[in-house]
Formats: sequence, structure tokens, C-alpha cells
Amino acid sequence: MQGQKSIVEEVFGSAAARQQPSSAAPVSSPAPEATPPHPTDWLARGNAHAAPAPRLPTNLPDTGLTLGFLADMALKVLYVQGSLLGQEIAHQIRLPFPLIDEALRFLKDQRCLEASGGDVMGRISYRFGLTELGRLRARETFEQCRYVGPAPVTMEQYVAQCRRQTVTGTQCTPASLKTAFEGFIIRPDLLDDLGPAVCSGRSIFVYGPPGNGKTVIAKGLGRYLNMSGGEMYVPYAIQAENTIITIFDPVLHQTADDAELARRGMLPKVTQTSPGLSSNPDGLSDLRWRRVKRPVVITGGELNLDMLELQHHKNGNFYNAPLHIKANGGVFLIDDFGRQLVSPRDLLNRWIVPLEERVDYLTLTTGRKFSVPFEQLVIFSTNLNPKDLVDDAFLRRIRYKIRVDPPEKDIFTQIFTSTCQQRGVASSPEAVAYLYEHYYDKGRIPRSSDPRDLLDLAQAMCRFHGRAMAWDEETLRYATGRLFHELQS
Repeated sequence: MQGQKSIVEEVFGSAAARQQPSSAAPVSSPAPEATPPHPTDWLARGNAHAAPAPRLPTNLPDTGLTLGFLADMALKVLYVQGSLLGQEIAHQIRLPFPLIDEALRFLKDQRCLEASGGDVMGRISYRFGLTELGRLRARETFEQCRYVGPAPVTMEQYVAQCRRQTVTGTQCTPASLKTAFEGFIIRPDLLDDLGPAVCSGRSIFVYGPPGNGKTVIAKGLGRYLNMSGGEMYVPYAIQAENTIITIFDPVLHQTADDAELARRGMLPKVTQTSPGLSSNPDGLSDLRWRRVKRPVVITGGELNLDMLELQHHKNGNFYNAPLHIKANGGVFLIDDFGRQLVSPRDLLNRWIVPLEERVDYLTLTTGRKFSVPFEQLVIFSTNLNPKDLVDDAFLRRIRYKIRVDPPEKDIFTQIFTSTCQQRGVASSPEAVAYLYEHYYDKGRIPRSSDPRDLLDLAQAMCRFHGRAMAWDEETLRYATGRLFHELQS
């Protein structure tokens, strides 16, 4: 039906272009909430530390999946792993056994499964295996899509959860931001620039000479989101346009629910729970989602346009979500902007619609497009001249521009002292005076990274000569001579 809103537009109220809805969507998929809660409603209810957990599905329509889809998931699990107990199949698919049992009964009626009786626990303790017919059907299903693991959530469910845990929904105050940046030495008024940007959830353009803490800003904001924004939920995978797209990435998503999963028999036993959310002792959370700390995804010169699109596994026939989608709910830092292999103009053009509409459009190999939430704090960081990189149209879409200048002498001294303390080395005011007398007062611009780099050089030289680290004149001459060496033409 022409003019129908996409799922993301329905929930987020985006003004992005309309698209044709998929006719292949499962008929049992639950519709989005008629009146979705505002992103900050859960804060008003007094929960300033955690997004609400997706609730455990109690029936098949709650999952948003069809019986046939679950049956195929069970077939693939048994095809890959061999015969399993009913409970083990449910653990693999991450759904309650009564729902999985519907699929198992269906497959048994189709003569695809055989079951051997278990103990008094009932069918959950039965051992299920494939028949010859079941093995044939499982092989065909596996060749169509080789994704084997937790069942996906629907796009409707993913959009609704993204809405509940937006960056804009976190409560940012001067006190909370200052606490998050504790231990980072920055100019005093920098937090006054960052705070409103976080409250708005809009993108940030950070520029200035290299080595002065632009990456530190991203890490500090990530720490703030972890401390004040609470933990959030990421699905293992989503189902979109009849296709599976994996979202959860153990490299980028720091899990916070290991103790809960261990208690429920899905991970090895652990002895400590993570701070933040409760461990859901009632067991009512949907295990197709992982509870994680808000992600901080950093990419640099290696970024190209292909990395911002779906990654198709040709042999497996499923997709891996791009980096910025995995960063939803957290921070996405594009470091060294302007030094990518792709031109800045092409990269910026790729971001214009997502930055404006909070929605991105991804394309399947079939050419079919669909919309996904674009809900993260995007930071562009560069040490190049911004006027050489971006035009006014793009700068208008980036509401907050923050220049990070070289440190003043008092800030530099604090950084030098802190760096020495972290390495267990005695600080030296004389060393700072030497640097200014011989270099900085003579025109060389100090960098916040200089103390770390000088200490690396000094410690390496002292280890080589077998003597204790000390900021004497010989050590200073060696370290500065290497760090500040001017290359000869």
C-alpha cells in the first residue's frame, strides 16, 4: 500500500522518505505500540540507571516469529550439534521450552524428529534427534541460511527497544559529566561544551591539532554513558525483510549479564555480577537479547563506505550489521576524519540523511531497502583544517563544533605529573621547565600526548642501560631528541 510508513518512522516519527512495506513479514509479528513512550519517559518514572529489559515471550505471537521459522531453527541446531535434550535446544535458541516444544511437536508430526523419553521432568528432558527425512530437510534449510544460534527479534521489537534506550534519554548534569571525566585532565570549560551536546543527542565535530585528547573525549563520553546512562540491551540478531542480520558483537559489546546467564545454565558459573542493572532474579527477561554496557565504537583511517553497509555472508546467506548500527545506544567516533581512503565528501554524503532524520537505510543484496534506527552520539574528530573537509550544508547538520587546543602550561604540568604517577615514576618540575625552555617557549606547540611519548622513550633508554628511571638531563636530551627530531630532506 503506497505511502505506508516504515517501522522506524512509525515508532520514531521520522520525516524520512516512505518505502513500500514487505509482504513477506511474518503474519504473527506483533504490531508496534500504538503510542510509543517518549525516550525520556522511563527517566521520569525514576529509573535513571537502566533501560527496561525486553520481556520474556510467553506465546508464539510474542516472539514475532512463525512456527515454521522456529521449526527450521530447531532443525539447524540438531543438524549442526546432533541429538540434544529439549532443554539444550531451548538454550541454543534462547526461547522458553514451551515455545520450542510447539516447533518440536510440529516436526515430530512431520516425521522429522524422533524422541526418547526422559525422566519425570517431562518433554524438556527428552532427547531429540533427526530422522532421515528430518536430516534431509535440515540440510536443505541449512543451505538456505546457515545462521545457527539465538532466535532473532523482529524489526518492530528492535526499534521499540532502541527507542527506550536512546542517548537522549540519559540524564546529563554538570556533576555526572564531571564524575565521568574524573582522571582525565582537560580544560575546565570543555564539559560546558559537551554537556548540551549529550542532552540533545546530536552529533559533535571535534577538531584541533593532533595529540591533544580528541579520543579522550570519546572515551570520557562512553564512561559517562556507562555510569549515568545505565546498561542497555542488544539482540543477538534481528529479522528484517525475511533475512537475519546479526547485531551483538562480543568485540564491541561489553556484556553485563554473565552472572544471570550462568545462573540460568547458559554460561559457565561466575562469581560476581556486574554493577548497574539487577540480575533479573525473576527470570522474565528475553534471552534473545544481551545486557551490555553502552558501546563506544571507534574507527579511523580504515573506514570506508562498504563498512557502513550490511556485510553479507555469501556462504551463510545472512548479514552482519555495520559498525554504526552496532553503536546504537552508545558513542560512534570517526577518528582521523579526512584521512580515510574514501573522500570526505563521499563519506559525509553517506551521513546526511541519518544525521538529519535519526534513521538509516540499508540495502540487501536483492536491492531491497529497509530502515533502521540511527540512535547514537556521533563524534567526528580531525586534526585537519575543517574548511578543507566539510561544506556549510554538512556543518549545519552537526550542531556542536568543539575545538581542542594545545594545553596551557598548568594543564600540561598536570598531565605530565599524572602520566608519571600512572607509571610509578617520580614527577619532575625541572623536566617540565626544561621542555618549555628548550622547545615550547621557542615555538614548538605542546601536545597533551607529549608526556606519555617522552616517558616511553625515557624508560626504554633506561632499561637498555640497566639503570633506574630518572628525569636527569641526559634522559631528557635523549627523549626529546627522538620525539622532537626534525627529519632532514
